[in-house]
Amino acid sequence: MIDARSLAPHLHNVLTDGTIPELPNHYAGKVRDNYDLPDGRRIIVATDRLSAFDIILTCIPFKGQVLTQTARFWFERTKDIVANHVLEYPDPNVVIAKRLKILPVEIVVRDYLTGTTSTSIWSMYKAGQRAMYGVRLPDGMHEHQKLPETIITPTTKAELGSHDTPLSPKEIVEQGLLPKEQWERVSDVALKLFARGREIAAQHGLILVDTKYEFGVDEDGNVILADEIHTPDSSRYWMAGSYAERLQAGQRPESFDKDFVRTWVSQRCDPYKDPIPEIPDQLVLDTAAVYIHAYETITGQTFEVPAEVMPVLERIRGNLARFF
Repeated sequence: MIDARSLAPHLHNVLTDGTIPELPNHYAGKVRDNYDLPDGRRIIVATDRLSAFDIILTCIPFKGQVLTQTARFWFERTKDIVANHVLEYPDPNVVIAKRLKILPVEIVVRDYLTGTTSTSIWSMYKAGQRAMYGVRLPDGMHEHQKLPETIITPTTKAELGSHDTPLSPKEIVEQGLLPKEQWERVSDVALKLFARGREIAAQHGLILVDTKYEFGVDEDGNVILADEIHTPDSSRYWMAGSYAERLQAGQRPESFDKDFVRTWVSQRCDPYKDPIPEIPDQLVLDTAAVYIHAYETITGQTFEVPAEVMPVLERIRGNLARFF
């Protein structure tokens, strides 16, 4: 794993804001800045912002680049399964994508009985539920155990500040969220993408535990994969080598623990009510090292840390100048 100390020169060279005034139709999400071009293309700039507790806590060097390049690895290895929104990569943090109409259902594929949120299958199972998301799980299962088969656990896409609601395939069709044929296409593609991800992850010593997919449709109604795929932010990975031993011992499987910052903050204040204490530099560097380690392990490729410190926004502006 990369030594966090070697990243120190880049500590403050982070992309906090991807605003480029010369580009049109700007809108900012939690971690991405987007620009809609008049010709139907979208410029997506991945910043280094780290979002938790409904706020931006800090920025992590190379986070945006890691997520963009990890998704690139997977988009290129799954394009035979389904078309994706990528048109080109003009910069390590940037995707030029086809603008789509995003489908109103969140698609999460799961292979293991785990999770902590209210919509996770372990939370529901622990509370006594066995029927969920249109499937029924057997009694007697344990946390982090492999499921009898891979399942899709769709939810609504809640507005900011609201909670996602679990859905069954029947409810998706009955509520008019997706036509039956489109749901069947999306679910078939999602399972095939997950199977490909599981296969490649296993080759790199990893278990792909669960993941989120975002789909849209183009002007012809074709289902297109959007957003990101199999990144350490959209997916849960465990280390395959230690999984069985840790499961036997009743321990959490070993994973890419990127929640250093979230845990550090929650131990020191109520982040929903109190001012956030200043995040230590070493914590930021350690988190950056984990993101880079995740990229290298997931893709099997080496992450090249630049020898020179060039401001990220300056580099991006140069690479996007032809769109001004």
